[in-house]
Amino acid sequence: MTAAGATPPGTTPPELVPPDITPPADAKPKVGLADVVFKNLTRTAGVSLLVLIALIAIFLVLRATDALSANTGNFLTTEEWRANADPPVFGVAALLFGTLVSAVGALIIAVPVAVGIALFITIYAPRRLASGLGFIVDLLAAVPSVIYGLWGLIVLAPHFNGTQSWLADYFGWIPLFNIDDSTVGRSMFLASVVLAIMILPIVAAISREVFSQVPITHREAALALGATRWEMIRTAVIPYGKPGVISASMLGLGRAMGETIAVALVLPASFNISWNILTPAGNTIAANVANGFGEANDIGKGALIASGLVLFVVTMVVNMIARAVIARRAEFSGRAA
Repeated sequence: MTAAGATPPGTTPPELVPPDITPPADAKPKVGLADVVFKNLTRTAGVSLLVLIALIAIFLVLRATDALSANTGNFLTTEEWRANADPPVFGVAALLFGTLVSAVGALIIAVPVAVGIALFITIYAPRRLASGLGFIVDLLAAVPSVIYGLWGLIVLAPHFNGTQSWLADYFGWIPLFNIDDSTVGRSMFLASVVLAIMILPIVAAISREVFSQVPITHREAALALGATRWEMIRTAVIPYGKPGVISASMLGLGRAMGETIAVALVLPASFNISWNILTPAGNTIAANVANGFGEANDIGKGALIASGLVLFVVTMVVNMIARAVIARRAEFSGRAA
């Protein structure tokens, strides 16, 4: 028997039972004025970006229509560029080829070096040295492109003939380097090296930030299981940061494809497709626009704008492909992109 007013054994006194603070199912979260303003501002910014991209595309299409209708060649397959002639004949084939080859070559050269720099700064270097190296790498991104172009033209190009001749001598069995030593000069390979130096700080800085976000528990777990430092990097750091490295690489690729002044200074203005990247020939869409816009007539300017439209579309496609690859990697690894 329990005395009147006493609490039965095994039960909590009423005064100690916490109140039920569960909100009703139909209750709405409280939204303040600041939340509403911030939400509308971010929505406006996102919509404005889409509208801006659409306006750029419309502008390019409208300005290129007259030139494309007056063109007597095939815009996508013709290699020559005589947009100021009468009748005009021009095509983007050689320019698009040079843009892709120089940008991809720069990416092949820059990404391994940039990833190595990021890993050294993040994992191997002492803290004081890492901060100094990170500052220097970030400072390279602030150098104007014209400085890189002048350096490539005045300093690098005269001393680069020996390297290109060596490649032709020992790797001439590869079609990319199968040329005579006497024909080396300002080439697509030289442009790729200059572009690689330009995109190196971008890829390295983003990769460094990605690698620094790797959970310390992942790294310590790999070391605790007996992994060496390189095995820890290979199994814990690189898989975690791979989507970020891909993003950095695509950002560098976009910078390389759109670079103007540096390529215009390094490459001779020629319009032909050649797989020999040591040949002193080649051109890109951006460099051709910079070289020819000032003296172009109305049809010539429209043709240059049409080539810019091609570069715009190619850049969009590359970014979409990169985004799809990143999303697939993130889904495979179980983490958000």
